[in-house]
Amino acid sequence: MTDNNSQGVSNSLPLEALAQYPLPGMAFPDWLAFSPDDRWITYLYSPQLNLERRLLAFDPQTNEVRQLAGFLAEQAGEGEMTVEEALRRERQRQRELGVTQYSWAMHANRLLVPMQSKLYIQDPSDEKPRLILDTPETPLQDPQISPDGAWVAFVQGGELYVSSCDNGMPLQTTGGAQPPGKTNGLAEYLAQEEMDRSHGFWWSPDSHWLAFEEVDETHIPIYRILHLGEDQVGEGAQEDHHYPFAGKENVRVRLGVVSRQGGAPVWMDLGPETDIYLARVDWLPDGGLAAQILNREQTRLDLVRLDPLSGKRQVLLSECSPLWINLHDLFRPLKSGGFIWASERSGYRHLYLYGVQGELVRPLTQGEWVVEDVVGVDEPNQQVYFTASGLTPLESHLYRVSFSGGEPQRLTYEPGIHRVVCDHACRRFVDTCHSIQHPARVELRSLKDGAQ
Repeated sequence: MTDNNSQGVSNSLPLEALAQYPLPGMAFPDWLAFSPDDRWITYLYSPQLNLERRLLAFDPQTNEVRQLAGFLAEQAGEGEMTVEEALRRERQRQRELGVTQYSWAMHANRLLVPMQSKLYIQDPSDEKPRLILDTPETPLQDPQISPDGAWVAFVQGGELYVSSCDNGMPLQTTGGAQPPGKTNGLAEYLAQEEMDRSHGFWWSPDSHWLAFEEVDETHIPIYRILHLGEDQVGEGAQEDHHYPFAGKENVRVRLGVVSRQGGAPVWMDLGPETDIYLARVDWLPDGGLAAQILNREQTRLDLVRLDPLSGKRQVLLSECSPLWINLHDLFRPLKSGGFIWASERSGYRHLYLYGVQGELVRPLTQGEWVVEDVVGVDEPNQQVYFTASGLTPLESHLYRVSFSGGEPQRLTYEPGIHRVVCDHACRRFVDTCHSIQHPARVELRSLKDGAQ
């Protein structure tokens, strides 16, 4: 799969090109993902090189490109958006229209394509997507498909719901919300805007349980935002939000676990401090739960293991800094019980291997350079694939390192910035590379030696 987009490559550009979006040379395939069986590569792309995205699927065996959810691309216009959808897009810095998001089930070749108040399901072999839910009166928020592909969960009216992907009415699984001041399953403003966490609930690997965040901001004063230049006054020209100003009270959060059939939740022990940030939540391969808890000063980050049945916690590690802690998404739990973790304790962000009880086994990388992302973990072969600045901060390349440490092996050599998506078997990767000399090129390559 190769896309040599040469738009805008010249010694000079017209002034109008500098003000357009996408920028010249930047309309390339994005949101790349391998299907669970690694047969298909799906991505969002605009054939017209404008803001209207379409969902496409590429079959590397036949070089076939299929458009999925084709008729949905014209259904999402900017003027039709709900307030909730507009705020989500604003916080994710998303300008595109058409199909702007999708997700694979973890263990099933099934796609979820949300379109505001509608949810569609499609398999790559299907001709058309199938509408499974349409609630125009109350918008759906943060829909997520279960790992087995049989269920979809979402937030509506401040509560968490679960619906079958095949039949059945949505079932409310949480209770007690009082929107807009108290919600279940939604990430709060600070999480979305400042901590890069957009989800407020998480499916368990076996698709039976949901971890969810309860957010209480009823004690925070209302702040009104006026939309200047509107032709009307009142509700359509203003927004009211519980806004946590610097130095004032933050929202209060709890983390609960509930069955997908509903019932009383089990509340997790997040520690004695209540003025905290719930930075990250992950399910572990053995059915346990992991959470990253940041103090108000952002100088201490605890990675804790939580028992979903009792709520009891175990601190696996703590990161401390006299200045602040930078959050990341480089925690990778292993089936063996240990985990891979990234830390800036040396002054540079590097990878470390930890054991079951949170004991440090060994550093995996070190040096005066920065690990940027973990793109694949091949646990059977004891290897980690990651991108890093390497020799120069002006470039980013793909590397491989063994669980036993040692010198990382570089797998990309073309000068520029490489953004990588690995398949599940760690055999191939999609490489999106761009530099000052050329616009983005998208290539399918081998992880064995980096060959195209």
